[in-house]
Parts: sequence; structure tokens; C-alpha cells
Amino acid sequence: MSEPRPGALEVLIRRVDPDVPLPAYEHPGDAGADLRTTEACELAPGERAVLPTGVSVALPDGYAAFVHPRSGLAARCGVALVNAPGTVDAGYRGEIKVIVVNLDPRETVRFERFDRIAQLVVQQVERVRFVSVAELPPSVRAEGGFGSTGGHAAVEEGKSGTSVQAAVGGTAGGNRYASVVSDREGQ
Repeated sequence: MSEPRPGALEVLIRRVDPDVPLPAYEHPGDAGADLRTTEACELAPGERAVLPTGVSVALPDGYAAFVHPRSGLAARCGVALVNAPGTVDAGYRGEIKVIVVNLDPRETVRFERFDRIAQLVVQQVERVRFVSVAELPPSVRAEGGFGSTGGHAAVEEGKSGTSVQAAVGGTAGGNRYASVVSDREGQ
């Protein structure tokens, strides 16, 4: 595990579970510190659970922490976070909990006590003042969204009236969905 650099932001942390390891950076340069679960859990395909991490934090004003998924769990087990990234506001003092879901269509996923389940990224955030206007200034992108810039076969297919049209409020004929098939062999 890697130590934070000298002069790093200090964040007060309380162990709700006295035995849980503190969040830690696995490698130098990592943005996220690993969060662990304090409870064993088994998730069948399609099931979700709220897993406790055993820690609570006091972030300085002007900062927030974001709970991100772990890519290894996603790639190998199909584990995702339902509300990724989860937001921990500076004023929140409760235990950080992670909402996990098993998206694998066939395999059950088992978590043991102190397994790494997510990563916590602490960032400085701006507090803004919203100003109501009749119209926004123009931009190159304008109102383009939901795959309007292309770059994926399903998006390119959507230009002829399929899934992109449905994503932006239209209808798509038949049962045509963009999908990514995962190959679990060798992982």
C-alpha cells in the first residue's frame, strides 16, 4: 500500500467497526482509497445490498468524497454500484455505506468481512450560485447528448433509427438493444 504524499489533505476518520482497516491507496498515484465491507454478504444474480464500510469521515468544507466502483470487481464478477458514484457530503458524519448490485446473469458473488468493495475519491468541489436566464449562450455541442458524438457501433446504428432515438425520447422498433458481452474466460 502507498502512503499519501507529504502535505496531503487531512481528513478526520472514525472507525465505526474498531477492527476495520482504514481506507488506503494500493499504489502510488492512485486516486481512490479502498473501502472494505465489515459484513459478509452473498448476492445472487440481480440482487443488491447495502454494505457497511465501518468508517465515517469529517471532510473539510469545500470537499466531497465520491464512492466509485472497483474495476476488478466489475470485470471479473459483474459487481456494480447502484448510485455510482455515491456522494459523501462534507456535513455527513454517518457511516459510509456502499450499494452494490450483482449484474452477472449466472454467478452468485460472495463478499467476506474486510473485502475491498469500492474506492473513495476525495475532491474539492465548488459551491455555485445558480442564475436564472431566459436563454443560455450558444456552444458548439448545443443540446447534443445521449450518444450524439458517436464512437460506438450501437450509436452509429442508432443514426438509422434505433437505440439512440429511444434514448432521447423516441421509439425504437423491435427489441434492438445495445449490449456489451463480457467474456469471463481467463479472468
